[in-house]
Amino acid sequence: MEHDSCKTISVPEAGKRYFDLGRNASYEAARRGELPTITIGRRLRVPILALERMLVETTTKSRNNNMVRTPQTSDGEKHLHCSKLESEQVGEGRPDN
Repeated sequence: MEHDSCKTISVPEAGKRYFDLGRNASYEAARRGELPTITIGRRLRVPILALERMLVETTTKSRNNNMVRTPQTSDGEKHLHCSKLESEQVGEGRPDN
């Protein structure tokens, strides 16, 4: 089997290739569930299709999310702010339904 046709890659390789992570950070991300993994014997592997699907789904969710979280303000409160598109649509001459 050629290396290019592998369906899985090692955790450090996945971390480096997709996120520019080091070895330890890659294993920590896998431990937290941030990288999809399967165990074969004692080996922990990352299925390429599952990882790429996760990236597409995460990117799609981020694009569809109209709320942007901002850091805590000086008064210690957390605030959510609408995106520009949503704030332009809210309350500008449109009657409430």
